[in-house]
Amino acid sequence: METGSLLERDIEEVILSETHIAARVKEIAGQIAEDYAGKDFIMVGVLNGAAIFYINLIMELDIPLEMNFIRVSSYGAGTKSSGNVRMLYDLEADIAGKDVLIVEDIIDSGNTLCALKELFHKRGARSVRCCCLLDKKERREAPIQADYVGFDVPDKFLVGYGLDYAGKYRNLKFVGTLKPEIYSV
Repeated sequence: METGSLLERDIEEVILSETHIAARVKEIAGQIAEDYAGKDFIMVGVLNGAAIFYINLIMELDIPLEMNFIRVSSYGAGTKSSGNVRMLYDLEADIAGKDVLIVEDIIDSGNTLCALKELFHKRGARSVRCCCLLDKKERREAPIQADYVGFDVPDKFLVGYGLDYAGKYRNLKFVGTLKPEIYSV
């Protein structure tokens, strides 16, 4: 991809277009609205990666919900999950007795999601489910799956729509792969 913004020039291939993502977000929101209608539920966005997906998702929901965020990390500046999940910012809400929906950008190894589900159950959540934009099943280490999945994706390092490489590329409106020379230097 040679045309476009400076960020877009680093992209080797667009995997999911802005239009494709928007349509799927709307579909997922419909499923969530149906499943959580009439329930006392809290949507927990996992920062920083899920921020864009999370906001776009809640804007499509027409049911009452409580918003909250948590920030954990298992990547650092690399292209592969370290497997070590670190808490960087905790919830501000009491989730005891509530139905919790974790909103993730991508499930890779599954270690982050497992750690969060375990933590939320220990804190007394009535139920804990997960919604992810992207699911990279080939890389799964933990025995876990999302309840709502936007797209199954190949085992490639992806950026855009909230996903980053070393803190950059989150603001791309699509999901794509970086040119190898960008991350191999």
